Amino acid sequence: MVTRAGRQWGSTERTRAVFLDAAREVFAERGFGDASISEVVERAGASVGSLYHHFGGKGELFRALWERHHAEQQAIAAGAVAAARERGVADSFELFLAGSRAYLEATWARRDLVKIFQDGDTPPGFAQLQRKGGQDWIAQNFRLLGAGDDAVHRALVFLVTNFIGEARREVARARSEEEAAALVNAMIEVLARMRPVVEADFTVQLTS
Repeated sequence: MVTRAGRQWGSTERTRAVFLDAAREVFAERGFGDASISEVVERAGASVGSLYHHFGGKGELFRALWERHHAEQQAIAAGAVAAARERGVADSFELFLAGSRAYLEATWARRDLVKIFQDGDTPPGFAQLQRKGGQDWIAQNFRLLGAGDDAVHRALVFLVTNFIGEARREVARARSEEEAAALVNAMIEVLARMRPVVEADFTVQLTS
């Protein structure tokens, strides 16, 4: 079996990757509803049977593309945090900023994917999958920041995590790479200003 570039597919993973790359193009251009399996197959240089063998259908292909995108985003942020630690950064909020900056800086090259999953039409059940991914992201930031296990700090971690998500949308909408870079710097500066609130030692009293 041969890819669009005429190279041999050496494994199931490679086959899936070629389908996902083709799906990324088609979903970005058409949206989920108007995208067709036949166009994905044509761009992949494969067969309909092969696609259904690996993914089962258009909805499964869309979800697999999101799962790859989500995993790559996590890897980008985690790599930046690990690199900061290697440089001697130990402060939890500085590590959080390092991961956030890398995450946002990667958005420009991935802006088509952000638009596919955030602004486009999606298959049934996708919202639940995306919501679970968001909950996992909040939990990771909660651990990274070492936030207190109380209602206020949980809400604050939710707030800064969702701020990054909205910042990503704005970066993806930028008109140029230069504008995207300026937006990243501005968003990280705003995050840095949130530090005193996120790290505050709150005492919450519930009264009846």
